[in-house]
Amino acid sequence: MPNIHSLTTSRNNMKRDNATQQSVWQRKDAIINITDLRLRTFIGFNPEELSKLQDVIINCELHYQADQACHSDDETTALNYKIITKKIIQHVEEGQFRLLEKLAEDLLQILMESEQATCAKVRVDKPHALRFADSVSVTLQASRA
Repeated sequence: MPNIHSLTTSRNNMKRDNATQQSVWQRKDAIINITDLRLRTFIGFNPEELSKLQDVIINCELHYQADQACHSDDETTALNYKIITKKIIQHVEEGQFRLLEKLAEDLLQILMESEQATCAKVRVDKPHALRFADSVSVTLQASRA
């Protein structure tokens, strides 16, 4: 059974090891990925596109400062990807867009709403938009200055 002196020494060594470890590496931003979110919306400007819902596939990458969340293990300090996804779904399903670029820009705005967000990237695919191609897509990205 260890005595009190060996426990104290062990704790001091752990503290020193943690300090050494943190001086060797530095955590970068956390990255949230929302992958292959399949939704339907009105997108396009041709007459047939204006009257029927079409599929879009959305992929998002959101970087944010997660230091507080990593240390606290408290969900209130992290970006809530469920809320972000619900905003995206509502915007896409309730909207009408002529261009993929406009839809992508709107989604980028949603991703960058939080002050914690440092950069974001969004890709919007429109499957079967081109004959002989699986999809056509637009990608936009933004970062804080």
